[in-house]
Amino acid sequence: MSPLSFGRNTGATCGKYSPGNPQPDELSAPTPAPLSAALEVPAPALTLREVLALDPVQAARPELLAGEAALDRPVRWVHSSEVYEGANFLDGGELLLTNGFGLTDAEDKVRRRYVRELSARGAAGLAVEVGRALPTMPGEVVDEARRLGLPLLALHRVVPFVRITEAANRAIVTRGLSGRTAMVRPWGGDHVAALLADLADGQALNQPEVEARAALAGFHPGPGARLIGVSVHGTRETGALDRAVRLLGGAGLLRAAFPGDVLALLALPDHRPGDPVRAVQDAFRGATEPHATVAVGHAVAADAGWQRWSETLRAARTTLELALTVPPPEPGTAEGPQITSSRALALERELTRGGVEANRERLARLVHHALGPLLAWEAAHPSDLVRTLEVHLRHGCSPTRTAALLHIGRQSLYQRLERIESLLGLEIDDPDLLGELLTAACAHRVVRGTGTGAESAGGVRAVA
Repeated sequence: MSPLSFGRNTGATCGKYSPGNPQPDELSAPTPAPLSAALEVPAPALTLREVLALDPVQAARPELLAGEAALDRPVRWVHSSEVYEGANFLDGGELLLTNGFGLTDAEDKVRRRYVRELSARGAAGLAVEVGRALPTMPGEVVDEARRLGLPLLALHRVVPFVRITEAANRAIVTRGLSGRTAMVRPWGGDHVAALLADLADGQALNQPEVEARAALAGFHPGPGARLIGVSVHGTRETGALDRAVRLLGGAGLLRAAFPGDVLALLALPDHRPGDPVRAVQDAFRGATEPHATVAVGHAVAADAGWQRWSETLRAARTTLELALTVPPPEPGTAEGPQITSSRALALERELTRGGVEANRERLARLVHHALGPLLAWEAAHPSDLVRTLEVHLRHGCSPTRTAALLHIGRQSLYQRLERIESLLGLEIDDPDLLGELLTAACAHRVVRGTGTGAESAGGVRAVA
């Protein structure tokens, strides 16, 4: 099979996917332009063709089996999932990655229905790891994808999906927020989006400029006001932010929608009692759609300077990326939005400062040193010891709280804790060990990523 080119349609229906020799008028990168110019001349969002050209995707040796005509459709986000009844959770425009476990023993009609549901939800494409759990791509999947025009890729080399999602989603966020590559025209006022993009991207600004641009948008945080950055994924609308502001009693709001998420800066008056971050989280629980993910930054003083405004927005955006790509320590609720904060993921943010890939080897050594016996046990016995340990430590070593979060009985929890202590040869409630064990358990979850077949830290395969 000949390599599939990035150029005009050659009539091929499958082949090894490689950058090839792109036509200059179709795929050459846009000339970098000032943000204002990018806003005046809208450019396309990141396309599936561009996502497939990223290094981590190419490292997986992708082969396009269907949907060549749809390679220029925009990609809003890249997810990985092994839930084969989860198409109804997609918003449209996602590239879905899967290792194929659920397709291995499924009936033909189930495989076809899976592809139809992804197409009906507007998925940008489906990429399936082939060669381990799934020896070859099922013919029914290929046939259904071709019939529906859904891009279908076989990934022939094992690359941890967290590497692909991290690279792709960072590119999507950069394209949507920075404006340097080719900023897509956001919904709402362009000047508001430009200001939020500059702040979130850490552009060099000055306080009078920021205040003047904020005032132009009607944003006037008073003396003593506390600002909190918020990033929302799963909706293109800003209505949830407006509803949250009403629940907060009329906080100031600067918000704009970008491809993939909504970004905002909230201003709470100084006379409001209580924890401002907790108040914002509670407001979004009552204002956000059930399928949305909301990340809340830390509270900063409005009069502390525009750098602090930037910090809380950047913290919200980083936290959102982590919430979407790193699995939580405890099982999530089936209903309701996912609401998190930069302080809730503070350990994850510190461990991944500079990117997951830059820290992967260091984190793997940390995990192997502290949790090696647990990982060896889990490789040979289906269990959940590492997650049990992390949840227990995160919640003050409370058996009642830990058992409730893990949905198990207290007696089962006690048995797990005894097993953990026996394998590690220590008492897990020793104050001198809490920091090391919690950090290692968190690092294991980060390195393991979305649990889609990547090797766990220390070379021991994780059992979910």
